[in-house]
Amino acid sequence: MAAIQLTPVKQGLLNFNALFDTQSQRSEIRWKTAMKLTDTQLEQFDRDGFLILPGLFSAGEVEAIRAVLPDLFAEDTEANIREKKGGAVRTSMGLHLRNELFGKLVRHPRLVEPARRIAGPELYIQQVKVNVKAAFDGEQWQWHYDFATHHNDDGVPEPLALNLHIFLDDVSHYNGPLYFVPGSHRRGPAPTFHDTTSTSYPLWVVDRGPVAELIADGGITPAIGKAGTALIFGDNLVHGSPANMSPWDRGIFSLILNPVSNAQVKFERPEYKHHTDFTPVEPLADDCLLTEPASQ
Repeated sequence: MAAIQLTPVKQGLLNFNALFDTQSQRSEIRWKTAMKLTDTQLEQFDRDGFLILPGLFSAGEVEAIRAVLPDLFAEDTEANIREKKGGAVRTSMGLHLRNELFGKLVRHPRLVEPARRIAGPELYIQQVKVNVKAAFDGEQWQWHYDFATHHNDDGVPEPLALNLHIFLDDVSHYNGPLYFVPGSHRRGPAPTFHDTTSTSYPLWVVDRGPVAELIADGGITPAIGKAGTALIFGDNLVHGSPANMSPWDRGIFSLILNPVSNAQVKFERPEYKHHTDFTPVEPLADDCLLTEPASQ
């Protein structure tokens, strides 16, 4: 499979300045403030159900992640779930078990430390994937919230898990961004049904009526920004994304961390969809993605 092309989106994209221009800047800036969420950010998360953190990962770190994806996408494995039409990868799962760099990324302090501040100190790696909206061919993700699948399919007791995203491409209004419904998590779990036909990925989704009511109350916020932007959102937040009709790919890394005390009690899905190692995750050094492995 051809390597993913990073094409700058020229219209409709928030003009975030590049935060890292040189290797020396990357080594000097440790993002201590980003790793420790402020009280204001915590209040925003409680109110809206999500945070958007521009520039949390540098261009060099994003490129290191992207560099290993073509080989992973080319693997003949059930963990690579492809679109119903065209066969492009829709989601590639279990990546930390398939690649050393993703084994580091799931332990990155800029992801783990904010998650600990929100959800507690003992979190395990519940799911790891890259969701792709291929240019022209990337299909929608229906309106849903993650807890519906975690609870119905895996028996996770409470909606305490956190989804931590990193944009691997510039994400604009045009290439299939996530749509968040602010405050929808505060209404409690909405009624869902199991949609096994709309896309190649079975999903517990929210029907149109409840979605319309939630949007009438909270509106829609598109999650857009430059590559390296991070998102944090909770298990009950209603969200979705439209199809990608643009000529620009949209790849997003996703790590879901869940409190060990809230682990699954059903074991019906395969390991790559919900991991069963409940060992608490421990963060690595901040520069782990740009550090070469020690020679043997």
